[in-house]
Amino acid sequence: MSMPEILVVDDDPGVVELLGMYLKKGEFTVRSAESGPACLEAVEKRRPDLILLDIMLPGMDGYEVLRTLRDRHNVPTIFVSARDDEVDPILGLEFGAD
Repeated sequence: MSMPEILVVDDDPGVVELLGMYLKKGEFTVRSAESGPACLEAVEKRRPDLILLDIMLPGMDGYEVLRTLRDRHNVPTIFVSARDDEVDPILGLEFGAD
């Protein structure tokens, strides 16, 4: 039985490393992407079981990435962000975040 695969999308290598460390301890396979376009490319190559998606990304922001993903795939997606604006969770849910 293969381990569930999680795609961590963040342009901060420290965040990717920290999340990856904890996820691997939980016996998940972890892949990463450093930008919105890289995320979309990674999903086209191999669909993950879950995406952890930052909002502030180079190339295109997380909201735009999620809108594009929802047009093509139904991959569960959770926003992970340092931003604490009150509007962000509402926008994330409106765009289809899980």
